[in-house]
Amino acid sequence: MDKLTKYFRDTTEEMRYKVTWPSFEELQKSAGLVLIGSLVFAVVVGLMDLVFKTGLEAFYNSFR
Repeated sequence: MDKLTKYFRDTTEEMRYKVTWPSFEELQKSAGLVLIGSLVFAVVVGLMDLVFKTGLEAFYNSFR
């Protein structure tokens, strides 16, 4: 039990005094960047899906 208590005490100390936390402005910028990147990625994947779907439908319909 002492090892578990020491682990939590050391973890709490490290999180308080040794970790450098970003400022609120840095968090906002990072969150905005992640949001924009996710949207761009979603659009690219959506366009790829549309292109493949259209191409495969045209390919399959050419054999009818």
